[in-house]
Amino acid sequence: MNFAYGRRGATLKTGTKTKTPVDYASAKKIYDKLVKDKTSKGYISGDEGAQYVDTDSRDTGVQCQLLNFIEESKVSQLINDDNWWAQEKYDGKRMLIHKTDTITAINRKGFSVGAPDTILKSAAKVEQSYLVDGEAVGEKLFAFDLLEINKTDIRATDYSERLLQLEKLGFKGSIVVVKTAKTSAAKQKLYKRLKTAEGVVFKKHSAPYTPGRPNSGGNQLKFKFYATASVIVTTINEKRSVGIAVIEGKKRVAVGNVTIPPNKEVPAVNSIVEVRYLYAVGNLYQPTYLGVRDDMSFEDCSISQLKYKKDIQ
Repeated sequence: MNFAYGRRGATLKTGTKTKTPVDYASAKKIYDKLVKDKTSKGYISGDEGAQYVDTDSRDTGVQCQLLNFIEESKVSQLINDDNWWAQEKYDGKRMLIHKTDTITAINRKGFSVGAPDTILKSAAKVEQSYLVDGEAVGEKLFAFDLLEINKTDIRATDYSERLLQLEKLGFKGSIVVVKTAKTSAAKQKLYKRLKTAEGVVFKKHSAPYTPGRPNSGGNQLKFKFYATASVIVTTINEKRSVGIAVIEGKKRVAVGNVTIPPNKEVPAVNSIVEVRYLYAVGNLYQPTYLGVRDDMSFEDCSISQLKYKKDIQ
């Protein structure tokens, strides 16, 4: 039994309540319980009972800059290099906000998507038109770059200038401009503070905004304090567990199972989910479920993303 729910106008969250088909009476009991649970949290039933289709509305043509990972051995070099600045890497979903006559939220694939009302309201309070890049975490958007201002494309401008103009927009409420460490001392302090967070991003302050991901290196780099992977749900197991796999060539390779916490819905088969783990040894060792990634596609679930035990020793 599959289900979907979410904020009106936003991409719906999906899940599965039963591993195999059930009879009508059992399905109705599960349905009634689920509806009661969601309506008690403020959700309301849709006006129509149309089948849910998991697609975003349109391709905006906007491409975001994607970052390559670095190893810890590279971190100290960037901390001591005055050409590079550092920011916190937030654990959310990539989101760009484009404000013209209307406001459009855009995901990492360039598709328009729904966004929390709190973010959209904060976006509307800024008078200028703009295209901002950031990371959505819950009801907040952490903005870290400005691509367009007053219908002028500034992607080719130095990052230092783009960041300055972003700060001058005066966002308040649910849009927060990330803090930037610019000196070696400030970067070292930030790095130490973030060791319990997801990671840190290093950006060359003289570099333009470059859409896509370079084959290696780049003018923006990221370091994570723990490994994460985007994987495909292949089976729904007993006791709130799902089987997961990655892509190698044209086939799926199983990498174990992950338990779904009680406060999260069980994702449907073929969903793409994010997991945190210590390392890979065939299967992922000590995987932790983080959530559904509706902004990823199967090609993002490559086996090449995995960190093996020999790589981290």
